Amino acid sequence: MKYTLDIRKDFCKLLLNNIFIENNTIEIINASFISNEAYIFGKPNEAYLKCELEWYMSQSRRVSDMPGDIPLIWKQIASNGGYINSNYGWCIFNDENYNQFDNAIKTLINDKTSRQSSMIYIRPQMHKDAFNDGMRDFICTYAIQLLIRDNKLHYIVYMRSNDAVFGYKNDRYWHNIVFEMAFKKLKLKYKTLSRGHLYWNAASLHIYARHYYLVYNYINK
Repeated sequence: MKYTLDIRKDFCKLLLNNIFIENNTIEIINASFISNEAYIFGKPNEAYLKCELEWYMSQSRRVSDMPGDIPLIWKQIASNGGYINSNYGWCIFNDENYNQFDNAIKTLINDKTSRQSSMIYIRPQMHKDAFNDGMRDFICTYAIQLLIRDNKLHYIVYMRSNDAVFGYKNDRYWHNIVFEMAFKKLKLKYKTLSRGHLYWNAASLHIYARHYYLVYNYINK
């Protein structure tokens, strides 16, 4: 299994060999690696991440409820009424979406070896919901799964689409927080449980042309 560092090197090879897809985007299809670093390219903005986390935990799907300066991208993809689908806290904690975090934890409490402990972010009607009332927000995270093996809790992320610069580091911050929350809950039941790997799977892991300089900076450091 590759690590975050290996994925970084793979992007460097693609850029150096001029291997692009449409719109001069570098893309790794079916990227799969252990996410042991907080970013691939471009260090995280801690102040923004804390604001986004606060908003996620509020479970509000209204963009204007985000504290601090609201990034333009959130405004651009919101509906005419200012709502989005991708409040990840709503996706896994809210009653309207079936309390998925609680159910995933209960599943592993009832059966330590279960393969059913999952939280699903995308729903079947997303093809419609993504464009409701002028919205352009097709959720990027498919789902996550929790597995306990060899007395270690593993957290497995499945992404539909993942920008390797902003998308990865922001989503990774969120998923790492949820991983820790799940670990603490399950540790109450399984006293000797330890934290395993955060696995990352992305159908499309990509870098846009405007961020090539980050790859070049890594190559020439």
